[in-house]
Amino acid sequence: MKKLIFALLAGTAAMTAAQAQTTITPRPYVGIGASGADREYNVNGATMVDNDGYKFSGKIFGGAELNDTFGVEAGYTDFRKAGGNYVLNGANVNTETEGYGAYIAGKAKYAFNDKASVYAKLGVAHTSNELNSATPGVSRKVSDNGGYGALGMQYNVTPQVAVFTEYERYGKKQDFGPKPDVFTVGAKYQF
Repeated sequence: MKKLIFALLAGTAAMTAAQAQTTITPRPYVGIGASGADREYNVNGATMVDNDGYKFSGKIFGGAELNDTFGVEAGYTDFRKAGGNYVLNGANVNTETEGYGAYIAGKAKYAFNDKASVYAKLGVAHTSNELNSATPGVSRKVSDNGGYGALGMQYNVTPQVAVFTEYERYGKKQDFGPKPDVFTVGAKYQF
């Protein structure tokens, strides 16, 4: 046990000394994007007549690059309202869905050069979807916590400004509302 404690102390001292020689300053950033997701409209006993399909909505995010490879990020996507029309028990039913997704994730980046890079994010997400209708028994609300992942490409226009495109996955599929597969394009500013 004493050998293990000594090894842990020696390892901690060596890492602290090595880290003191290279100062890592986190580089914070913020960004905005347009996120598109298809909609799901499964209502028990109803037949889908028409739906709004893909809708683009806003995304905001922020994070920090801890070094040239790793960072952390948090974001929020507002999946704006979209409508659907059904036939339920011989009557037309109009519905409206809305929702959002929020996440916190670790980020790993690989730079090809000082302009282009690819990245992956992995973390947790919270999603909320709401289905509203004037028809009794159709309205519902579902919230879920699940995994979050993303793959993306980034191009640095200047040292502070970058544009990106990415595929994101917010948790698991719900019966209604935005599907968890989201495509985003946007820009970010690094301080």
